[in-house]
Amino acid sequence: MDLTVLAYAVYLLISVALTVWVARTLSRNGRIFLADVLKGNEDLADAVNHLLVVGFYLVNLGFVALYLNQDSTVTTARGVFEALSVKLGVVLLVLGMMHLGNVYVLNKIRRRGMMEREQIPPVPPQGWTGARGDGHWAPPAPATGV
Repeated sequence: MDLTVLAYAVYLLISVALTVWVARTLSRNGRIFLADVLKGNEDLADAVNHLLVVGFYLVNLGFVALYLNQDSTVTTARGVFEALSVKLGVVLLVLGMMHLGNVYVLNKIRRRGMMEREQIPPVPPQGWTGARGDGHWAPPAPATGV
């Protein structure tokens, strides 16, 4: 029996299962993060979350399919484990890099949103002191009635 086919089947089974598990975990836990990034807009957070999950599946399952090819024939049980360890290790690294890339981009968006929120003064201006005749600003008027 050619063990290469067995290695392919086990590789596909584990890789697809890992991809689905990671995508579900990121979707479930990332939704809260997206809602914060998008200033509480739940509908937009759900839509962006769904689009990110679809993109995650497309990229990772495409990589799994492209990386399926085995250059040499696997003839022993040891060869099956060696081939699987290399292939699954690379798939796990790609999944991790995709996760870190998503978190990096979303964190940049979140920081930009936080900076925009900090630009809005907490209290609107209550008056204008005006300029003195010599071009310098006048100090605020002293409080009266105290």
